[in-house]
Amino acid sequence: MTKITKVHERLLGDDAEAVRAILAENEARNNVILAKFNPITGEGSIGQRTHVTIKDFPFKEHYLPDTMMKVPLIKKLVKAGSIKAFYDDEFVDQYYSEEEKQKIIREYMRVRIRHDFAFWAASLAYISPKEGGDDILFRLNRAQRKLVNKLEKMRVSGKPIRIVLLKARQWGGSTCIQLYMAWLQLVHKIGINSLIIAHQTVTSDEINDMFKRMIDEYPLEFLHDADEEYSDNEAKYVGVGKSGLIHRVPQRKCKIKIGTAENPRSCRGGGYSLVHLSEVALWKDTDKITPEKVVNSALSGVLYKPLTLIAYESTANGTGNLFHKEYLAAKKGKSQFEALFIAWFEIDQYSLPITETLDADSPLPPIVQFALWLYRNRNVDFTESDRAEPGSYLWKLWQDGATLEAINWYIAERTKYTSHASMASEYPSDDIEAFTYSGRKVFDAADINKMRGTCRPPKFTGEIYGRDDEGADALQNLRFKKEKDGRLWIWQDVEKDEDEEVTDRYLVVVDVCKGHTAKADFAVILVIDRLYMIDGLPPTIVAQWYGHIDMDLLAWKATQIAQYYNEAKLVIESNTLETNNTKGDAEYILNLIREVYENLYARKQSAEDIREGAPRKYGFHTNTLTKKVIIHNLKKVVREQLYIERDEGCLDEYATYIETDNGGYEAMSGYHDDKLMTRAIGMYVCLKEMPLPTIVKRTTLAQRRAKRKKKTVTAAII
Repeated sequence: MTKITKVHERLLGDDAEAVRAILAENEARNNVILAKFNPITGEGSIGQRTHVTIKDFPFKEHYLPDTMMKVPLIKKLVKAGSIKAFYDDEFVDQYYSEEEKQKIIREYMRVRIRHDFAFWAASLAYISPKEGGDDILFRLNRAQRKLVNKLEKMRVSGKPIRIVLLKARQWGGSTCIQLYMAWLQLVHKIGINSLIIAHQTVTSDEINDMFKRMIDEYPLEFLHDADEEYSDNEAKYVGVGKSGLIHRVPQRKCKIKIGTAENPRSCRGGGYSLVHLSEVALWKDTDKITPEKVVNSALSGVLYKPLTLIAYESTANGTGNLFHKEYLAAKKGKSQFEALFIAWFEIDQYSLPITETLDADSPLPPIVQFALWLYRNRNVDFTESDRAEPGSYLWKLWQDGATLEAINWYIAERTKYTSHASMASEYPSDDIEAFTYSGRKVFDAADINKMRGTCRPPKFTGEIYGRDDEGADALQNLRFKKEKDGRLWIWQDVEKDEDEEVTDRYLVVVDVCKGHTAKADFAVILVIDRLYMIDGLPPTIVAQWYGHIDMDLLAWKATQIAQYYNEAKLVIESNTLETNNTKGDAEYILNLIREVYENLYARKQSAEDIREGAPRKYGFHTNTLTKKVIIHNLKKVVREQLYIERDEGCLDEYATYIETDNGGYEAMSGYHDDKLMTRAIGMYVCLKEMPLPTIVKRTTLAQRRAKRKKKTVTAAII
């Protein structure tokens, strides 16, 4: 590690401690990356392992998978401490020879290859290197170990293996999945068939060639049981039929079928237990051929049982397609699959030593200068070049786990691309960025992450009930009932005082859903507490209702919640009401509510409307102009942390909200912005339109109405 001297400290000034911390963390990250990985001994390899010593083995130190320690042969070998001692204990009065030693080593190998994929790959599986030359044994890189670790957790636990892999390019993720499937076929179980679907014919040819080369080099003895007789001339990879798509490994009674999404007939399943869908996001989607049809055909025969595998794997190619939907479902835990993302900085080759100085006149070492520059520019969110990223983004890479050397590589590579989206499509830093090909993220990730510290589970979940679900009786006998599956989350219940009240304390904002089916947008009712704005502190989210419901019932539900929270100002977003008829139009629903609830938000009237006596229009109308205004305001609110968030789900919506090419705003395809819109409207009304809360003596509803009737009509009011 580069040491920070006293001279350096003087030059670094107040930033010395921060730079020292960055350098220490960078060294720790590099130590993890450079940690010893030996797939043969098992040191630094995948999964939980036990360190044992077998003195007269070709290598003395072994780091064996814990599952292997239960095998009788291994238990006895470890206890004996050497092959000879084991032999003498087990085979009394028999002569120990080099031949007997090799037999025991071969048996050890047979056990080890069943429990240790990395050992099997590095011992028996030959592949063609990308850079050319002779075939080499398959040694897992860091990203591949992360993938296999995920697969092995499912296999060892007895679960069906299901994964959706979103990846950056050029680290061998596809090859790794295919060889893992071959391992299951050649080692674990007789008669399990595999189906691999590539996106192009040329790719399927390459996969077929890879399998043939691997099987050609594979030792025949390990395709047979230990005592099984075989001929040295046996064919190991035999074509089936005339299509050239299907091959058999006769010794394992298994088939390997390789098709392409361009030819749906080649993708039919049936009798396949292992299915790899490669580069799914790149599959063509036409009237006759859709990715969904290809996938349904391929997966039709795969049972949900152990030692079956389905893997979707792809680089990203925009949003809204099949791969994007499957990844989102897996990430949210809504499918039988698990999601895995590999960022570019988890791939070993994307790193560049820091040797160039940023300031030739500075005595600081290059890496210290780099760390200082990164730290001092962590809040800079602009750049003068379209071939560079701002300091705030590079700082986010550091926070996400990239090393300084990886960030240095990113800076150099970024100069090849004229936009962030182009770079992100090749080298995504997170799974959200991977899918963002058009549009620009509205909210800075660092600002969003700062807000996560105040998020927490609700204190209560339930519903608010009145005497009825709608009409005047809906506001009578209001009470909150705790329910485990209630859609109203309460972080802070309403506060009441018999003697005093706080005017303009609570604000309730409603984003209306379009319908109530599972595929429709969600309705949101948000409650904001403005009490501490009296002392200059930010408003706080205290409650939220979230779900699907008819629009008219939603309006009454929101009114109940507003009434419950001390007759809060009720702001209902009216666009959906105005464009969808549900028991009448927007004015009908809102005027019904206005008849029984006075504190309903109305739009400001123009001088002409006032002059002509036009009726007031209730609800917040979000059009192209007002949306830009409230989103621009929300950007400032998030950047300056001007309110306290409680729901992390809303922050996830911030992270997937983009500015479109035509200057509009929207959620990325497959994501929602319902919670975000309640904050956008709410923060605008809360901070721009409502007066500060005031503590006053409590009055009754009758007293307030009487006071309003006594007001003198003046020219100003007219």
